Amino acid sequence: MEKKQNINLKLKVWRQKNAQAKGEFKEYDAKEVSPDASFLEMLDAVNEDLIKSGDQPITFDHDCREGICGSCGFMINGEAHGPQKGTTVCQLHMRHFKNGEHLTIEPWRAAAMPITKDLMCDRSALDRIITSGGYVSVNTGNARDANNIPIPKPDADEAFLSAACIGCGACVASCKNASAALFTSAKISHLALLPQGQVERKQRALDMVAQMDAEGFGSCTSTGACEAACPKEISLINIAKMNREFLRASVLKKEEVGGGDMA
Repeated sequence: MEKKQNINLKLKVWRQKNAQAKGEFKEYDAKEVSPDASFLEMLDAVNEDLIKSGDQPITFDHDCREGICGSCGFMINGEAHGPQKGTTVCQLHMRHFKNGEHLTIEPWRAAAMPITKDLMCDRSALDRIITSGGYVSVNTGNARDANNIPIPKPDADEAFLSAACIGCGACVASCKNASAALFTSAKISHLALLPQGQVERKQRALDMVAQMDAEGFGSCTSTGACEAACPKEISLINIAKMNREFLRASVLKKEEVGGGDMA
């Protein structure tokens, strides 16, 4: 098999010293990049050259580098996680780029997720949404058998698809309104489908939507940019489910306050 040739790239990278500093784009060369390297490995090599020359390396989030933890993420030529659909930036390989290509690399841009340095942003707002209601009440003690709680397979499959969200923030960065609706709805949907999630079901929808709004995320207008950018391909249907859960919870809350019963 013929070995693919290494490539050279021109990078235009957003550099910002800290959250208060004014950022700017700076240009760098990525030389002799292996097509089998991941995008983050390419940046590692660029950083090694920067350190050798006495410059500050490019700061970016990463952890597992296996497309699981959701730590990494930035825009590549205006696309969240780059041009390969259903792929995190850490799993994006350089074989998807051409020799001599110019790449513009910038962080997620959303008021609710402010840039802290270079390509790194503060995504703690997403954590606070989870903390507000993304949990279930379970008895402590020995682990129960996996089949001890019967769950219809269609519900289990649907819950699994929603639970695949890794909270990377690509949906927010891709949305023209910087909405976190896809992220929040995925967390609400998958728990609403499971028996373990029924105890907090009503309050969860109310609290997580309220926290999402309090964090300053924009409103959803269902353009679908979030689903297109999601590395786990979370469906836009989840937002409809979240709206239904929120409406149901709001009506039940009013019934409780009014002292009436809902049929």
